[in-house]
Amino acid sequence: MSGDGEAAAWARASHAAALFAVDPLGSGVSLRAPPGPARDAWVALLRDYLPSGAPMRRAPLSISDDRLLGGLDLAATLRAGRPVAETGLLAQADGGVVVLAMAERLGGATAARIAAALDSGEIELARDGLSARQHARIGVVALDEGHDGDERPPAALLDRLAFHLDLGEVSHRAVKERPASAAQVAAARARLPLVVAPAKAIDALVAAAARLGIDSLRAPLLALRVARASCALRGADVVDDEDLAVAAGLALAPRATCAPPIEESEVPPEEAGDEPGSTKNDPDPKNDNAQPREAPAPEDLIVAAARAAIPADVLARLATSARTRAPAARGGKSGAALVSARRGRPMGARRGALREGRLCLIETLRAAAPWQPLRRAHAADDAGLAVRVRADDFRVTRFRERRETTAIFVVDASGSSAMQRLGEVKGAIELLLADCYVRRDSVALVAFRGKSAEILLPPTRSLARAKRLLAALPGGGGTPLAHGLDAAGALAESVKRKGQTPLLILLTDGRGNIDRKGAADRAKALDDALDAARRLRAPGLAALAIDSSPAAAARADAPTRKIAEAMNGRYLKMPFADAATLSQAVRAAAPAP
Repeated sequence: MSGDGEAAAWARASHAAALFAVDPLGSGVSLRAPPGPARDAWVALLRDYLPSGAPMRRAPLSISDDRLLGGLDLAATLRAGRPVAETGLLAQADGGVVVLAMAERLGGATAARIAAALDSGEIELARDGLSARQHARIGVVALDEGHDGDERPPAALLDRLAFHLDLGEVSHRAVKERPASAAQVAAARARLPLVVAPAKAIDALVAAAARLGIDSLRAPLLALRVARASCALRGADVVDDEDLAVAAGLALAPRATCAPPIEESEVPPEEAGDEPGSTKNDPDPKNDNAQPREAPAPEDLIVAAARAAIPADVLARLATSARTRAPAARGGKSGAALVSARRGRPMGARRGALREGRLCLIETLRAAAPWQPLRRAHAADDAGLAVRVRADDFRVTRFRERRETTAIFVVDASGSSAMQRLGEVKGAIELLLADCYVRRDSVALVAFRGKSAEILLPPTRSLARAKRLLAALPGGGGTPLAHGLDAAGALAESVKRKGQTPLLILLTDGRGNIDRKGAADRAKALDDALDAARRLRAPGLAALAIDSSPAAAARADAPTRKIAEAMNGRYLKMPFADAATLSQAVRAAAPAP
């Protein structure tokens, strides 16, 4: 991004911070940026804009329900002899902002609870013998550290956040000016209840959202809040076209799923004539009967402002296709074991706070039992308690759950035997997909041929989609083996960031002849492939290399064997493997449940 582009992105984000601070409760910001000076500067700017004394609480990714919503404070309850509630983080942030760390990996259940607090402004505590309602009038800042378009915060949360900002390519050099002072934002916050939005402005926002392909009913409501905040920040009392344009660029443009055609009323006056300099459509100042040019409708102005705020490359993609979002990762039965605090198979208890997991009552009482005589002797009161339990006695249950496994097929689509190999892989993928209903696993396909590699099938369980994409895969050309392994490694890293377990299945004859630079050099191509395989070994990726060369059984130094050893994977000689055999080999290489 150029310097001007970075400055524009920062100006847009800082303006959004000021508008959000004017009306923060019940809304929020999705800030896509890696940890760094730009993100820290934006959060500090928002902190300066918020009302003095407004809480700003940071919620970690692994926050438990007890810590988020509150629950029974067992230690205080045992001391008091009556139920004592512990205030959760959402209630502690009442009147302020909750900052969600690594929101792109936030679980659906946690996102739903935060979304409910945004909608109602309160939380209902009905657990552990408690029944209470607590105020939770909050705003949310979701820090999105995703690396690609599939890694996003949960849709239920994004739909409730007015601003979707991106500071991913903004450096600290662009962090300079601020659009308003803290005093101006405070004055706008006081003026906000007096701001009026005409009915035609509301109708224009709804119509513009429909033309931009936005199907969420919350989007025009959030855009209206942004327009009112913009009006208050300007020091005005009535929302006008300028405020609607701001709302379109900040609230509607990031949500657009299609690029509407340019209407005639959106064409600038100087471009409306038949030719440059034409005045045929201009009113004649000497002709009293001349009709003045009709002003563009507010809806058209909003759509034009939204189109101007969408980057050119995104606008081009919107013109041909709608955006899709990958489903969130779910637990599987064959992936790597993951120690969990709430779900899975119990695996014993350990000392810990109640917010760290489920209380194991038997182990807690067992830990407290040896200390009862001493505690009764030194008790300050005579409450007649049968068992005296302290926080150090708490034991929480640990669970083990299995992550979802994603089998990544890396297929050599080059040479005359490509169609035979692709037929085998197609059959194996279909067999694996048939088991996905039980195993809850996914498959992906990376094919390499010519001078590049391509991810043909992202992780999916759709049998129809797999068949359609595999049927259209061509064969022939060179063998860029290193490119195929590099693409598979990047895809595996993306799968791991989503909490899944990747399994790489390489199907090739190992005779690479295209190096990383695209040159036809067989020796350099093998060296590059071995280097790519060693890179896969570092993260401990489970791998299986299947040698499809007809001469593989007679060669002890087959290139595919070297690649398997380099990535610490399993090597199989299957020159004539059928779909069933290949499917069984993949299951054998997968982590054991």
